[in-house]
Amino acid sequence: MKAFKTTWNHIRRSPYQAIAAIIVATQSFFIITLLTFVVIGSAKVIQYFESRPQVMAFFKDEADQKDIDVLHAELDRTGKVAKLRFISKKEALQIYRKQNADNPLLLDLVTEDILPASFEISAVQIEQLSDIAGILKKSPLVQTIFFPEDVVAVLSSFTSAVSKIGAVLIVFFMISSMFIIAIIISIKISQKKEEIEVMRLLSATNWYIRWPFIFEGIVYGIVGAVVGWLLASLILLYITPSLKSILLGIPLLPVPLTYLFALLGIELVIAVVLGVVSSFLAVFRYLR
Repeated sequence: MKAFKTTWNHIRRSPYQAIAAIIVATQSFFIITLLTFVVIGSAKVIQYFESRPQVMAFFKDEADQKDIDVLHAELDRTGKVAKLRFISKKEALQIYRKQNADNPLLLDLVTEDILPASFEISAVQIEQLSDIAGILKKSPLVQTIFFPEDVVAVLSSFTSAVSKIGAVLIVFFMISSMFIIAIIISIKISQKKEEIEVMRLLSATNWYIRWPFIFEGIVYGIVGAVVGWLLASLILLYITPSLKSILLGIPLLPVPLTYLFALLGIELVIAVVLGVVSSFLAVFRYLR
């Protein structure tokens, strides 16, 4: 209890240094939270597209059902297919009629014989689509393949780049905050040299002197994490309506509050670790 009171006195007596440390921590956790939103959001978008049929294979009219079943089994054995749906000529006609129910002229022009049977395929991972498309291209049963290869390549590259850059930036801002907070606490220790010497003369233990500075680093980290998370979350909630209009059909937003608070919990743990490490860097250098 005495250590907490001393920590508060340290903060109260040098408010500008405390504010500087909190601003640095807030800035870092604000950027970390935004980067987390972007990285997780990109991963969710990829998951959404992975759950959609990304490859469509249209069969020749002479393709036999037994041969189609053999091709189905071959694709399943690869372990790369998440979902495979066979659409017969009859089902294709039903889908066509449903899509063009408001246009009788188009309905009269198309019969069951015109429409081909097909496969609708989703991959376990979006990078595996090219392998699945390769198997289909080699099959003599398949007449046409619809595979948006360019879109898949762009999505995969974008998500991979976002994840790597996001991870590097998160680590960079955490390390930067850690060293800046350590420098601020070091300055505070140097300003209290005389007070610390008096405490040592009065037989105060090293840990009795160290604990207030360690708690101070934890306070900076926690306050910075809460404020940074709050600002980033408010921005996300504010722009959610605009993002929903852009991400049509993708069930990404709104982000449930439980997810936001779970992220806050993780950031608080990181903040405590960050504060402890920052304080230890300063304390064990100047208070040996």
